[in-house]
Amino acid sequence: MAPPQGQMRPGRQLAVLGFIFVVLYSLVFFSGGASGGWKDRLEPRLGLDLIGGTRLTLEATNTIDGKPPTSANLEEARQIIESRVNAYGVAEAEVVTEGNRNIVISLPGENRELTDVGSAAELRFRKVLKAADGSGTVAAPAPSGSASPAPSGSASPAPSGSASPKASGSASPKVSGSPSAGGQGGGAPAPSASASPSGSASPSAPAASPSASEAPVSQSIEEQRKAVEKKVGAAAWAAASGLQAPADLATNPALAETFKPFGALSPQEVAVLTPQMQFNVPTITCAQLDKRPPASIKDEKQQAVACEGGAAKYLLDQAKVLGTDVKDANAVLDQASTWVVSLNFTGDGQSKWTELTREAFNNTGGGCDQTALGQDGKCRVAVVLDNEIVSSPEIQGVLTGDSQITGSFDNTSANALASQLRYGALPVTFVPQEQQNVTATLGDSHLRAGLLAAGIGMLLVIIYSFFYYRLLGSVIFLSLVLSALLVFGALVVLGRSIGFTLTLAGIAGMIVSLGVAADSFVIYFERLKDEIREGRSPRSAVPRAWIRARRTIISANAITLMSAVVLYIVSVGTVKGFAFALGLATVLDLVVVFLFRHPIMTMFARTPAFLSPRVSGLGRALPARSAEPGTARNPRVKEA
Repeated sequence: MAPPQGQMRPGRQLAVLGFIFVVLYSLVFFSGGASGGWKDRLEPRLGLDLIGGTRLTLEATNTIDGKPPTSANLEEARQIIESRVNAYGVAEAEVVTEGNRNIVISLPGENRELTDVGSAAELRFRKVLKAADGSGTVAAPAPSGSASPAPSGSASPAPSGSASPKASGSASPKVSGSPSAGGQGGGAPAPSASASPSGSASPSAPAASPSASEAPVSQSIEEQRKAVEKKVGAAAWAAASGLQAPADLATNPALAETFKPFGALSPQEVAVLTPQMQFNVPTITCAQLDKRPPASIKDEKQQAVACEGGAAKYLLDQAKVLGTDVKDANAVLDQASTWVVSLNFTGDGQSKWTELTREAFNNTGGGCDQTALGQDGKCRVAVVLDNEIVSSPEIQGVLTGDSQITGSFDNTSANALASQLRYGALPVTFVPQEQQNVTATLGDSHLRAGLLAAGIGMLLVIIYSFFYYRLLGSVIFLSLVLSALLVFGALVVLGRSIGFTLTLAGIAGMIVSLGVAADSFVIYFERLKDEIREGRSPRSAVPRAWIRARRTIISANAITLMSAVVLYIVSVGTVKGFAFALGLATVLDLVVVFLFRHPIMTMFARTPAFLSPRVSGLGRALPARSAEPGTARNPRVKEA
C-alpha cells in the first residue's frame, strides 16, 4: 500500500463541517418559512400517522348518463390526482379509491385546501363570439336613436385587470394587455348590441351557427330539459327559445317578469340548457353559470357560455385548441416579476394555436361581433379551464411560439394550475363531498413505544461501542450525534421548502441508515487494527487504514443510496417516505464520515491516550506489536 500523499490537516475538514452546521441551522431558525418561538421553529412537518391531517372525499359523476365510471378510469383518475398532490412536495399523501365512485385524499396538516386537486382541469381555448352582462342587474336605457354598433373598445366586457397570454421568446407581436371597461358597468355590452324587445337580433349580432344550435343531445339531457321547461312554464320557455340575441330588459322591463323563472333555476338545471339560451336569457346570471357541475362545457365541438370576473358573460366558439395540445406547463416569473403559467405546445398543438390566433386577429368570417371585440377592434380568445374563464386576451398578432396564461396568480395558485395542466385532465369528473380533519392514525401510546424502542436500541449500540472500542467508542458516539443533528435540521428545512413530511416509515428509514453507519465504523476500526498488527505505529496506521477502508465505505453507502433511489421511484405513499429518509440519512452519514470521523481519528492518533491499549480500544493489536519489537513489519517474515 502506497503511503498517504501530503500531511493531513484535520482542522480544515472540521471547519467545513462547522460551516455546514451554521448554514443549516441558520435556515432552520431564520429562513422565510420559520415562524413562532424557538420551539416552533424546530418542529419538522409530521405525517398523518403522527399528527393527523385533512381528508377529502371526491365522488365521481357523469353528467351525460349517470353511470359510474369504469374501474380503469377511476384508477387513472386516482393516479393523476396523486401526481397533483405529490407535486406540492414529498407530503406523504394518501390517495385511495373507495367503492366504485369515490376517491379519498388524505394529506397531513389540518384545514388543507384540497378541492383544486380534484378539478377536471379540462383546458380549452375558445374564441369569444359575443359578450353580455351576467351580473343580473338591469342596464341603463339606450340613448334614443342609437342603433349603430358601439365603437370598438368602448364597452369591453372584460373586467379590468384581466390578464392575457403573450408570446414568449419570439419577435412576433405580443397579445395586448387587458381591455379597459367602458361606461356600462359590470362589463355590460353596449346597448346597441342587445336584442330588441321582441327578441329579434340586432344587426350587429350574428345568429348562432346551425351546427351549434342543432347539436344532438343524449336522452337524459332531453328529459332534463323537459323538466326545466315544465318548471319555468311554457310561455317563458317559448320566449327564451325565440331569442337570437340577449334580451334588453332596460328597453322592455316587461321581459324581466317573463324571464324571471330562469333566475330561480339551480346551476344543475342551467347546465342542461342550450348555450344560446344560457347566453340570451338575461336572468341567467354568472352566479348560476359559475356553479354548474364539472364538465358542463366539456364538449369541444359545441359552442359554450362561460363567465369572467363574475359579471361578464361570453358566448364562446367551438374549442380549436385543447389541453391535450399543451406539451408542458410551468409556473414562472415574467419580466414584471408576476407569476404566470408558461405553456409549451406540441407540434400539432402549436399549429392549431397559430391558426386560432390568425383567425382571431383577422376576425375571419366576422364571427366576433362588436360586444366581443377588444379596445383595438380585434377578437379575443378565452382561456377556459373547466367551467371558468381564466383570461380572455385580445389577439394583436399571429402567435407562432409558446404562450403564457397570466392573471391574478401567486406562487401557490400558479403552481397548482401548472400541475393540473402538466399531469393532464381527469378522465372522470368529481364533485367534492366531504372535507374533514382527522386524528393521527397511530396512537400516542404506540408512537411513544416505538420511539422508546428506538432509543433503547441506540443506547445499546453506544454502550457496546464504548465496551468494545473504548476511546474509539467516543468517535462513534459523536458521529451519531452529529449525523442526527444534520438529519434533523435537514428535515425541518426540507419540510418548509419541498413539503417533506416525516412519518413513522421515515423514522424507520433513518434507523436503518444507522446500521449502515455502524458498519462503516467496524470497517474502519478493524482495518486500523490490521495495520497496527502489521507493525505500523498508530499514527501512521490511521491514514493508511483510512485509504484502505474508504473505498469499501463509499461502496457500501452507494449501494444503500441506489436502493433508496430505486425504491423512491417505484414506490408510493409511506414507502416513498421511507426511501427518501433512508437516502437523506445515508448522504449525511457520508458527510460526517469525511468531515468528522477521519479528521478526528487523525487528531486522536497524535495523543498519548491513543497509544494506551486499555484506553484506545486497540488492546489486542498494540501488545502484539510490542511483544516482538525486532520483528519485521511483514507478518509473513515473522511467521517464518
